[in-house]
Amino acid sequence: MRILGISGSLRRGSHNTNLLRAAADLLPPGVELEVFDGLRELPPSDADRDVQPADPAVALLREAIASADGVLIATPEFNGSVPGVLKNALDWASRPFPDSALRGKPVAVIGASTGLFGAVWAQAETRKVLGIIGADVIEHELPVGQADGAFHVNGGLVEPQQQAVLCDLVRVLAARARRRGGAGGRLRSGFAVRV
Repeated sequence: MRILGISGSLRRGSHNTNLLRAAADLLPPGVELEVFDGLRELPPSDADRDVQPADPAVALLREAIASADGVLIATPEFNGSVPGVLKNALDWASRPFPDSALRGKPVAVIGASTGLFGAVWAQAETRKVLGIIGADVIEHELPVGQADGAFHVNGGLVEPQQQAVLCDLVRVLAARARRRGGAGGRLRSGFAVRV
């Protein structure tokens, strides 16, 4: 079974990409996490460009989501909301409506930020958008605040309570994906990084 990880941050050394790596270490046996690394290549969402065949970067995103059994999104918070690059990806993934790759797909949202609140607003907004799209949204959150000091050198979370919440959340996501029937397939190489 495969979970697709999407980090809402493009920055090298991203705390949210690190959070996905920490989640990968906690997945149950038989479940792997692959991190999608193509957000930077996505064009701005534009109904005039939403045609077939889709832009190659858009097609890769949609295929990555469709072939995954579940999705784990790690988002920072920009100006109290969802980063533009992540919202753009969700807008592209929501098409074609109503039969998008996210429709009915189990999705969990976590987040890290350097502030005190751990991207709670961005997580809530992302879950709201996913619900409108029709994803099977897991209504749990993991706010990792003061992310500069939140990770061990080995990648895990320093705070045991946060580590326990992350462990529970990825197990719920994996169980929900398993109940859905593991509809994912194999990814074409070139747009995901195994963690």
